[in-house]
Amino acid sequence: MLRYNLSTVIFLLIAFLVQQFVPAFSGLSHARFLIVHLVFLCCAVTVTTPTMLLLAFIGGLLWDAQCYLAPIVADTEVYSHPVESLRFGYSIILFGVAGFLMQGLNPVFRQGKWQFSAILSGIAIFLYLAAEFIVISFIRGDFTITRSILRLMFYTSILTMTLSPIIFWILYQISNLFDHSLYPEAKKSKSW
Repeated sequence: MLRYNLSTVIFLLIAFLVQQFVPAFSGLSHARFLIVHLVFLCCAVTVTTPTMLLLAFIGGLLWDAQCYLAPIVADTEVYSHPVESLRFGYSIILFGVAGFLMQGLNPVFRQGKWQFSAILSGIAIFLYLAAEFIVISFIRGDFTITRSILRLMFYTSILTMTLSPIIFWILYQISNLFDHSLYPEAKKSKSW
């Protein structure tokens, strides 16, 4: 189990590398695949709560570092006026809440019913984006939600959710590699 948990951490780190090369789809309100979030959510349902919290900490910390440092090291002519931003570390909390949401389906997932977790991953990403938007709006002091923002959140959630079967398949392959069962209850019910 330790090797599988360690492999989920490595998988999350690889997702950060892949995320750098994922383009936005201009035809879909600039929606994009949130690979890091999806890998975290899919891993969160397959591991124990302490491991999920570790993944939330690593994922949130690196996500904030990526988003926080990008404007700082960028060209000052492009970013002439600093934008009010969230405090460093807020993503850790949002990742943790989304992880606990996925952990709620852990008993169903352990029975071999991964489809519910795939659908919940899309819902969790939408809720993550909505919470992030609400917090940013609160900090800026202006809560204006437009159709384009809703479309962006919806399309991003749907696009990302479509990749969840692939991520679950990869996790299943990793669990087989380390002789770790993702569906122990499913095997027990088949033995009857």
